[in-house]
Amino acid sequence: MTAIRRRPLASSVALLLASGILSLVPLAATQRPASPPAGPATFDSTRAMALVREQVAFGPRPAGSAANARARAHIIATLKQYGYAPVEQSFETATPVGRVRMTNVIATLPGQRAERFLLASHFDSKPVQDFRFVGANDGGSSTGALLELARVMNARPPLPLTTEFVFFDGEEAWGEWVAPNHTYGSRHYVAAARQAGTLGSVRGLVLLDMIGDRSLNVRRDTNSTRWMTDIVWATARRLGHGAHFLDEPFPVEDDHMPFLEAGVPALDIIDLDYPAWHTAADTLDQVSAQSLQVVGDVVVASLPDLHNRAVGPRR
Repeated sequence: MTAIRRRPLASSVALLLASGILSLVPLAATQRPASPPAGPATFDSTRAMALVREQVAFGPRPAGSAANARARAHIIATLKQYGYAPVEQSFETATPVGRVRMTNVIATLPGQRAERFLLASHFDSKPVQDFRFVGANDGGSSTGALLELARVMNARPPLPLTTEFVFFDGEEAWGEWVAPNHTYGSRHYVAAARQAGTLGSVRGLVLLDMIGDRSLNVRRDTNSTRWMTDIVWATARRLGHGAHFLDEPFPVEDDHMPFLEAGVPALDIIDLDYPAWHTAADTLDQVSAQSLQVVGDVVVASLPDLHNRAVGPRR
C-alpha cells in the first residue's frame, strides 16, 4: 500500500481457461456451501486471532516462497472446513527479482443474485532481506479476519449478491512501492475477469488490510468509493465504534486500486497509523483481538446495506 503511502502515496462460480489465464465466470447462484459446524452467526475475534496466529506461525510469507504456499494451503483447508470449495487462481508474472508464480484463493458464497460482491485481503508478507518480517498485522490480521467472515456469513441468510472471499497474493512490493511492483494478485484478478467478460458482474469490493493494530485508527481513504465509505462509517458510529473509524481523509494505494481503475466501486479499510509497519516489530503482540472484533462487527453489519446499494447502477 502507499499514503500516497501503498501505503505512502496486498458452487456459483466456474473456472474458464482463457488464453492461458484462469478467470471466474458467475453461474446461477443456486447452492450455498454446506453449513459449517454449529455456532452463533456473529464475528468471533477469538477465532480470528487464532487464525492470525496460525498464519504468522508459517513465518515470512512473500509471494513465491515455500512458506507462502503453506499459508495458502492452510487458507484453503480452513475454507473447506467451513463448507466452501475454494479455487486457486494461479499466474506467473515479472517482478524485480525475476518471474514469480503467485496464486489467489477464491471462495464463493451464493446470494440471491449471480452478480458478485468481493470481500478481500492479501495473505503474502513483504519480501525483506535485512530482518525477519512475519507481517502479523500487515497481511496476518486481515487474513484471519477474512476467514472468520467466511465462516460467519455462511451461517447467515443469503445476501442480495453472491459473495466472493478473495485472498490476494503478491500485494507487497520488492523494495520500493513503484508501479507495477505491487498489487500483483488484484491486478491479475481484474485482468482475468476483463478477459473472460465477467468484470461487469463485480458490483463492489471491500478490502481489509492492517486492521489488528492495538490502537485502531481507521481513516477515510480518499481513493475509495464515497458511498461505500459513508455506509461503513455510519455503521461504525451506530455500533459505538466511531472512535476507531475516524472522519479524517487519508489517501491510500492498495489492492482496491485496480478495481477502482476498472470502474468497480471499492473500499479499503486500513489503519496505516502503525509504527511497526514493515519492521521486525510487526509481531503477534502488536495485534489486538478487540480491534479485530471492532472491524469484524462493522463489516458484518454493513454488508446488507452495501449489497443493496451495489445492486443498483454503478456510481
